[in-house]
Amino acid sequence: MKNIFDLTHEELKVIANRLQVKIEEGIQKDGMEILGIPTHIVPSENISEGKVLALDWGGTNFRAAVVEFKKGKPQILEIKEIPLSAKETDGLKQHDLYSAMAEAIFSLKTLDQSVTNIGYCFSYPAAARLNGDAILLHWTKEIFITDMQGDNKQKDNPNNIVGESLVKHLNTNQDINFKNIKVINDTVACLFAGLSEQGYDAYIGLIVGTGTNMASLMRRDKIEKLNSKETGRIPVNLESGGFNPPYLTVIDNLVDATTNNKGEHRFEKAISGGYLGEIFKTVFMYEKIKYDFDGYDLSQLIASKDDADEKVQVARQLAERSAKLVAASIAGLVQELVRQDENTKKIGLAVDGSVFWKTPNYKNMVEAELKILLPVGVKVDIFPPMENPNLIGAAIAALS
Repeated sequence: MKNIFDLTHEELKVIANRLQVKIEEGIQKDGMEILGIPTHIVPSENISEGKVLALDWGGTNFRAAVVEFKKGKPQILEIKEIPLSAKETDGLKQHDLYSAMAEAIFSLKTLDQSVTNIGYCFSYPAAARLNGDAILLHWTKEIFITDMQGDNKQKDNPNNIVGESLVKHLNTNQDINFKNIKVINDTVACLFAGLSEQGYDAYIGLIVGTGTNMASLMRRDKIEKLNSKETGRIPVNLESGGFNPPYLTVIDNLVDATTNNKGEHRFEKAISGGYLGEIFKTVFMYEKIKYDFDGYDLSQLIASKDDADEKVQVARQLAERSAKLVAASIAGLVQELVRQDENTKKIGLAVDGSVFWKTPNYKNMVEAELKILLPVGVKVDIFPPMENPNLIGAAIAALS
């Protein structure tokens, strides 16, 4: 059958170039297609000792962990995980959400009164505050908490202050009094965790899981909307899943029409595990497909040895397109980093997410396309899989 999801090298180059333009617009002005959100937390290089609460909510599960630093090395003492996807949060209000989180947090046996700092990896579009907190801009990944910001019309709602509102709820527990919380995106957390790999001119954090996004360290004076003359680097959460790429298909439009944020995050909806299953089911809408077919099921099909099966072929086509689009997005960000500093030649890429690491041959497809799309003389090294980068990155943020 004809592969309607195929993208040529020339088309991918167009996507990379267009993304670069959108990134440049996003760091010049607020409210653009690529948000380019500066995170006012610079990772400390001098963390020696400390014990913190690290939280991670990325669209599927909520995780709470106690992380202890000894001689600068983080160790996760304990993790508690609960399902908190669109299905589990359907119809919830903020109080219900925080009560579920609090139950998980206070079940940690290694949590004690010495823990007063929280690092929270919050993987939804949020504007960073100067104090390290963040304000929710809108929901993605089909999550929608009704009394928290979700339509850009409640910007003065105190419930939208991500960290402060959670700490207020947690501190109703009289045994522990949390004093400080730092909120970062999962791509920034991944970026922080990857900084342990030294010797690179630039670093990128990438998520390809339930959703997709990128972050990088950029010089303050290159982020025009900061109006700063300082040359020190600051993490920038791009929210690149909001990119609207060319060359999407009618199938993509049909899937988009069924989502809570129709017309938005089209790049994410073509790439990530939260939507690949929906694309597949839409291709085969007139056939019997289980209603909860998802990214895991897609991976199982991709790994099948039945090369002649039409469903296997389509599953592989969707994975290949996803990998190629990810490569184009990396290339677009690399082009912007090189534009900002022409001496950028060697870039370290820290990646997290089940689609990237668990889809058969995915990493190899990304690397193959990058060899074609990257600027001449620029190399990107993909770091090996990291263990719990979101929790480690959140813990680093808590003590930075």
